[in-house]
Amino acid sequence: MEISLILAEEVTKLFIVMAMGWALVKARVLRTEDSRVISAVLVYLVTPCVIIGAFQIEHSPQVTRGLIFSFAAAIGAHALFLLLAALFGRAMKLDTAERLTVVYTNAGILVIPLVQAMLGGEYLVYSCAFIVVQLILLWTHCRSVLTGRAGADWRNILLNVNVISLMAGGAMFLLGLTLPRIAGDTLKMTGAMIGPLGMLLAGMVIADVPARSVFCDRRRYRAAALRLLAAPLILLFVFKLCGAAEMIPDGRNILLVVFLAGVTPACATVTSMAQLYSNIGERTGILYVLTTLLSIFTMPLMIGLYAAVI
Repeated sequence: MEISLILAEEVTKLFIVMAMGWALVKARVLRTEDSRVISAVLVYLVTPCVIIGAFQIEHSPQVTRGLIFSFAAAIGAHALFLLLAALFGRAMKLDTAERLTVVYTNAGILVIPLVQAMLGGEYLVYSCAFIVVQLILLWTHCRSVLTGRAGADWRNILLNVNVISLMAGGAMFLLGLTLPRIAGDTLKMTGAMIGPLGMLLAGMVIADVPARSVFCDRRRYRAAALRLLAAPLILLFVFKLCGAAEMIPDGRNILLVVFLAGVTPACATVTSMAQLYSNIGERTGILYVLTTLLSIFTMPLMIGLYAAVI
């Protein structure tokens, strides 16, 4: 249970930062619209620094196997979430926003600082697998669902700054190129802002959402339970059933990185895309807020179960 307690402590710290963002807007020091500036810094500067910095590790067969394993686990997790969204959707008559909530997690903002705190910087490289797999699905499956048009937006995938950072970092990893110490330390220092900035951004967005619309609709709690409890529990069962943690050396910790990404709340990017491509932006935003607030309790619980079961 020690790892669950560490996670609970780290999640609490991040949610305190989120409360600070909420307070800044409520005190009218900042406006919710100002969150776009923080979002740009997060997407175009901080996250690329994290991804490139994560690949600044020694190239070894063990790390390569771990990367392949993490990508396979991430693909499997997303395939399972897509299947669950379809099954739950039919059985429980979920709407589009609720189905997307089951599939897409906020791993990009939450998983990196939590992996750093729980397992150490050497495991950050494995978190990139889940983020990249989800990014591809966002611009293929998610976009198709929101627009009603089949097909992939390959331009947005290939020109996405995270994918470019992944290719740059991966190339340096494969070629054994190491950045000068000052450059590497700068990447690390900048990347360390991802958790606080992400939660500050979430707090600023939440500040403008009426509490009644978040907490007074019981249907929303059903969707939140599917994202935060049902999907992670089924994923944990599948990992246990197939013995994934024993497939490679250190598989338990690498699998934990993927599982941690799979238990985070609803994806903020889905809300942004829904506002751009459809008329369900408000519903996805409410589910994002609700699952984010509830995840402070569910994430430590899920990781505690992982530690007990795997």
